[in-house]
Amino acid sequence: MGGLDAPFMSIYIPSSYQQQPDKGKALADSLINMINTIANQIPDKFVRTNSATEVDAAFKAGKIALPLGMENGAPIGDDLANVKYFYDRGIRYITLTHGKDNQICDSSYDTTRTWNGLSPFGKNVVAEMNKVGIMVDISHVSDSTFYQVMRISKVPCIASHSSCRAFTPGFIRNMSDDMIKLLGQKGGVIQINFGSTFLDSAVRSANEQNRKKLQALLDEKKLKMSDSLAKPLIEQFRKDYPSLYADVETVANHIDHVVKLAGIDHVGLGSDFDGVGDSLPTGLKDVSQYPNLIFVLLKRGYTESDIEKICYKNVWRVWNAVEEYSKSAK
Repeated sequence: MGGLDAPFMSIYIPSSYQQQPDKGKALADSLINMINTIANQIPDKFVRTNSATEVDAAFKAGKIALPLGMENGAPIGDDLANVKYFYDRGIRYITLTHGKDNQICDSSYDTTRTWNGLSPFGKNVVAEMNKVGIMVDISHVSDSTFYQVMRISKVPCIASHSSCRAFTPGFIRNMSDDMIKLLGQKGGVIQINFGSTFLDSAVRSANEQNRKKLQALLDEKKLKMSDSLAKPLIEQFRKDYPSLYADVETVANHIDHVVKLAGIDHVGLGSDFDGVGDSLPTGLKDVSQYPNLIFVLLKRGYTESDIEKICYKNVWRVWNAVEEYSKSAK
């Protein structure tokens, strides 16, 4: 076991749901219900938690805590009251958007730049999240959105699963040095994404070239990836041109970089185990391998206190700060 006791369960809303009348609210509710069912049906092992204090209590009771975060704020729709609605349902952070611009803000993956940052409604959403006690997550947002959130938010923010752009020039889904510094100055935390494409530009480039070669081969044979006749070709290609991966040392390099820029209090683990497919690094393929990363950090001179901060205490500090502010804002 890797010692993971409190995974934030991602209420993930694909960008395609933004086109539906409810913008994915029904899907969000169904996913929340599913997580609640896990806790209700296996109460000796799992418990739903809504605060850092509740997570700590679950750990002492020997249970795995299941706090909730919503990836893509689209289900808020056009009604600010839905921010409180999702808080009441247990959501404790919201990633403002995902792969496309939505009604709240622009996405780092989109080139449309619908709002050049936050929409007028999105500015109100950030303020309302501060008010009700939901952490603002700036992973996936455009640079303009990030800087506007930094100006508007009254409390620290998180980047729940982002890495350092210094290692992946041009990949704006990651955070620049200036952004990491500002996030730290504002008390926030960047949680490192483990996807190899987030960690190493050379790996990203090599795998992209392989994808293009494979696509050219299939085009030549007039085949699609999903065709049954394509399967043996794809299998052979992957034997001839295996995917490259970053490794656990690379993850530690990103942690080192954040510490150098912003300090030990502003870095955490974002993993994204369920979001980056087969690109997870060697030595960190699943939660059972977390000790490999801890070992590397210890070798590099990080203290046990430092590692506690990286593993959870930095995020706990932000979570508690957001909770405290909301009490005074109500």
